[in-house]
This record gives sequence, C-alpha cells and structure tokens, in this order.
Amino acid sequence: MSMTSNNELKWSSSANIFEYGSAANPEMAPIPVFVHPPTLHQEGATRIIPFELNGVLEIDPECTSPNLMASFVRVCVGDSIHTKANATSQAFYVIRGEGSTLSAHGEISWSTGDLFVVPVTKGDLIHHCASAEAHGGAALYWVHDEPLMAYLGATPTTAKFEPTIYKRERMIEKVEDITHASVDGTPNRLGILLGNKACEQTKTLTHVLWSLLNSIPGHSVQRAHRHNSVALDLAVSAGANVYTLMGKEVDADGNIIDPIRCDWTPGGVFVTPPGWWHSHHNESNDTAWVLPMQDAGLYTYQRTLDIRFVDDELALHRAGKIRGSAFTLTEAQYAEMATRMESGE
Repeated sequence: MSMTSNNELKWSSSANIFEYGSAANPEMAPIPVFVHPPTLHQEGATRIIPFELNGVLEIDPECTSPNLMASFVRVCVGDSIHTKANATSQAFYVIRGEGSTLSAHGEISWSTGDLFVVPVTKGDLIHHCASAEAHGGAALYWVHDEPLMAYLGATPTTAKFEPTIYKRERMIEKVEDITHASVDGTPNRLGILLGNKACEQTKTLTHVLWSLLNSIPGHSVQRAHRHNSVALDLAVSAGANVYTLMGKEVDADGNIIDPIRCDWTPGGVFVTPPGWWHSHHNESNDTAWVLPMQDAGLYTYQRTLDIRFVDDELALHRAGKIRGSAFTLTEAQYAEMATRMESGE
C-alpha cells in the first residue's frame, strides 16, 4: 500500500458525517444558573477560590463558562498571593480592600471599587493587601479567558491592549452624569460600558471581555433583555429584595414566563445563561449595583452578540415582524457598502 493510501486511511479515520436536520443543534450540557457566594472570600486563609462549573458543563479544563474562568482571590492583610493564567485578557474588580498588584507590566495600586485589566502577561501577577475595611483581608473578582485558549489549543503571544485601570470615583461620576440623561427620549438604564482605547470599534473592556457597571434605583425594575453571551454577574451592592428574574420565554406583556429568581448578595456572583431573558428588580430603598463580566467583546466583534430589549421586540411583533438579528444595518449602509465594493475600495 502506498504512503498516499496510508495517509488517506489515517486521515479518514477522524471524519464524521451527520444528517443536517438532526445535528444542526447538537445536544450539549446547558449553562446553569449557579451562585458563587460571598462567604467564600470573607474568611479563611489567603487563597484563590475558583467558580468551577466544568463538571456540570462536561468540559475538561477548569472553567465557569465555556470561554471564561471566574474566581475570588482572598488576600489577608499583610499577605501576598501569586496568580497566573494562559490568557489574552485578565480582569480584576476590587470587592474589598486596598493593596497593589505587581507584574511584568509594572505595579498598580488599587482600592475598593476599582477595576483593572491586563493583557498577555509573562510570569505571575503578585497581589498584596495593605488593609481591608472588613473580614481581615481584600477580595478580588478575577475573570480571564484561559478556557477559550484551552479550547483553541492556543497560547497568546501578543498583547492586544495596554494595562488599564478604572477607578471607582471616575466610574461613579460617569453614572451620576447620566442619571437624568436620556437616549432617543428613553430614560437611560443608568449603566456605563467600560471600554478600552484598543477596542474603539467594539467599545468593550478588551477584545474578549465586556463589562458594565449598572445601577438600579430603589423601587424600580429594569425590563427584560437577552444576549448570546454568558454573563458572570457580580452583585456589587444590594439591599434586601434585590433580584434578577431569568427565563427562556416572555409573555405578550414582556414578563418572563416561569422565571428563576436569583437574589443578589453583595460580593457574590451569579451566572446568567446565554439567550435567556432576564430582568433586574430592586424593591429596596437604596440603589443597587451590579457588574457583569462577559465574553461579549468577542461576540460584538463577530456581530453575533444580538442583545435585545423586550419592549423593542414586542413592538416589532405587534407590527407583524420577526427579525433575524438585532445587528443594525440600514439600507443606506448596505448601498454604501455595495458602491465601495463595486469601485474596489
């Protein structure tokens, strides 16, 4: 038998062929609504506390969602801890405490409410806690895309953005600036997208990660919306009876059918599955804050995030329309693109 024949047999052995109709939507383990409670980072020794869902998702590498890994990092006062990830993007939100992080990119100081991101990093990041207002140590919410790298069998080599910090004071100031603003006559959702100068097109935290600091005033509801990315939501602050309702379907009034209720616990993280409708409810007197982390930088770049707001969808249905995508492209833009292609630009 010739070498060509041997190779053909060898290469053919890995080929599978499926009937399209039955295989187009393969059965896969669903992404669940799970909670990573704050009690995990409020006591004990300095350590990393991973939010591991890979067993539930039937995925080999450690992960919280198929593309992302989320963990708490507890650092007792006076202690230091090393973290490392084979990742293009790492984000750290300071739940509690004051300290600093040293890496190949330099040293940055942080305090409660700050968020910082780092790109591909050679070696470890070393986090030190100088002080903490409670629980004897600092707590960081750490999210990175190492699971995506593991799935692709890749090791990132090029930094796609510069290390960046978002100070709490600046973020709060921006939220206050838009509190009474409006967009197209609709009250603003009182949230700020955290963007990076390296991601001007997508307006995202990094080219993979997406984050929003969202405030929900007391005795208010943020109506349902949905998107294709998984959300790993950190409840930054919340009183009693602040919660998110989630479900796969909505009724004719835009209310979620048979919802799962997830109560917010400050300093805790909960998972919002992709494609599920979810609404935020604040029945307390005080403003509540939530910080979702998503892989929506990647989805936005691919034009597949498809974020939809329930009232927009209901209006379309009343008009007898069902759209295939929420990605906005006008007839004028189509015409301009066609003209440019024809002219060879």
